[in-house]
Amino acid sequence: MKLSILMPVYNEEARLADALTQALDVKYTTDIELVVVDDGSRDRTAEILRGVQDPRVRAIFHERNQGKGAAIRTAVENATGEYLVVLDADLEYDPNDIPRLIQPVLDGHATVVYGNRTFGSHSSFSFWYVMGNKAVTTAANVLFNCYIGDLETCYKLMPVALYRSLNVSSRGFGMEAEVTGKLLRRKVRPYEVPISYRARSREEGKKITWRDGVQALWILLRERARRPGAIQLPTGVIPRP
Repeated sequence: MKLSILMPVYNEEARLADALTQALDVKYTTDIELVVVDDGSRDRTAEILRGVQDPRVRAIFHERNQGKGAAIRTAVENATGEYLVVLDADLEYDPNDIPRLIQPVLDGHATVVYGNRTFGSHSSFSFWYVMGNKAVTTAANVLFNCYIGDLETCYKLMPVALYRSLNVSSRGFGMEAEVTGKLLRRKVRPYEVPISYRARSREEGKKITWRDGVQALWILLRERARRPGAIQLPTGVIPRP
């Protein structure tokens, strides 16, 4: 099994070098590649990427900023692994948790694995950020009659073929809700494992806003309202609870 770690970056010159080092220093239980997409950064992000010599890193550059969803779509198109997971370059997530996401797949217990964050005083950006995340997650649980703990988590591990089949169109942060909504419509319920998390502040570059929460709710409603149709999983992808 080969894992494609997808890293969308935008104006992350202060953190990118550390993010790459942390991701590459992990002792993975599978082969990996790190597909980094610079989404039209205006700082030294592209320069830093071009200086990386590790053969496991593949850098792709957008000429202009298109949004996180668009950057991930480009990364998915270029991924060569059987499975993928997204890792932001903002140092909020610990790459050492990625092997924990892989293990349920290797053990045959899951096809899709989410990293579930536990929010506390040291790990939350703000009260309203946490409440917004809980509201969006609760909406998904009500709409699709399921129970997941953290819809907006960056850590969503799944087969590359499955992600491609979802045809995710959201260009910004709404891709998190779209991915989950489309998975739940297909009766694919994520297996969740606990992960560590440390939110950065707005001053440190936090980009998500309340508008993204409203958009996520709209996307979930849209996906729930779609006609079920003939739901097909990609060849070789076996849904497990």
